[in-house]
Amino acid sequence: MGFRTDQIHAGTEPDPTTGSILPPIYQSTTFVQESIESYMAKGYSYSRAGNPTVAAFEKRIAALEGGTAATAYGSGMAATVAVMLALLDAGAHCVVSDVVYGGTHRFATQVMTRFGVEFSFVDTSDPANVERALRPETRLVFTETPANPTLKLTDLAAVSAVTREAGIPHAVDNTFLTPYYQRPLELGADLVIHSTTKYLDGHNATLGGAVVVADPELDTKLRFVQKSAGLIMSPQVAWLTLQGTKTLSERMDRQSANAMEIARYLEDHPKVARVGYPGLPSHPQHDLARRQQKGFGAMVWFELTGGLEAGKRLMNSVRLWSLAENLGSVESLITHPVTMTHGDMSPAEREAVGITDGLVRLSVGLEDPEDLIDDLDRALAQV
Repeated sequence: MGFRTDQIHAGTEPDPTTGSILPPIYQSTTFVQESIESYMAKGYSYSRAGNPTVAAFEKRIAALEGGTAATAYGSGMAATVAVMLALLDAGAHCVVSDVVYGGTHRFATQVMTRFGVEFSFVDTSDPANVERALRPETRLVFTETPANPTLKLTDLAAVSAVTREAGIPHAVDNTFLTPYYQRPLELGADLVIHSTTKYLDGHNATLGGAVVVADPELDTKLRFVQKSAGLIMSPQVAWLTLQGTKTLSERMDRQSANAMEIARYLEDHPKVARVGYPGLPSHPQHDLARRQQKGFGAMVWFELTGGLEAGKRLMNSVRLWSLAENLGSVESLITHPVTMTHGDMSPAEREAVGITDGLVRLSVGLEDPEDLIDDLDRALAQV
């Protein structure tokens, strides 16, 4: 089936009892067994170990990513936590992209290190850096592309070739592009992580996460952690996210087109010092984006000539853009990473990876691009 067909139908079918076109929300803690001999005959016993509504979403995201199986979680961070807990024992080493979501950096450096796990944050845009960072005790390579918030790209096929040669799993955070624009498993990765809170939901309505794998043995490890640690997605969230996925491709195409218009506008504005958007020919990795992605996404960053204070004035002046910590929704959002999403990183760590004090991140929504640009133009006039 094609992607648009799968995003609507994969994992679900009309309810056999009533004919309902939408699957039921199985809001039940437990599932009654007919006898000891037939325990788990219907596949479910307790919702922490598995739930029919959640299973339907897991089947859909697995189909969209081209994987063999998926596990769903209570948040995107819970998905990342599950991967680390499943693959990193005490004494293990993990290579991570130097620019990642702030929560990923925080969990790695402030939680996992307490249990004897070591991390190397390297510039994964150069596969040679990944190869040099590997150690005998390396058990995972974790990349995020495009990176949050600098949109730096990692060549997934090249890094996957390095990890495959070394026999180390390669996990990719694919939240920014979704399987509609990027399919890491097809490029050689072993695990794909999503904050389903973002584009897969698309409506600022839920918190959720998912991990899709190519190898059933990895799925078994993840399901053990999911059940044992209780990192589960609720049935209601799974149901809402199933509805969100149905319009994923249409939303992504419209939001990406809007992002391109806004990036071009910002690139020509005299008060804007720099713009980052992989769809612009000026982006240093534009050719890689064209090669490994189907589209450029709806995330844009820029820096004003006036620095931090100018950025604050801008964000306090916009009206249509919402100042908020999220991305991927139909509403356009504006974020200041230094004080919001990446506030737990030290100034030195942020500076080293290009997260400057004046960097402004945009998550472009579905509004009319003319209105979004007019709002930015009015706010920029006050900077």
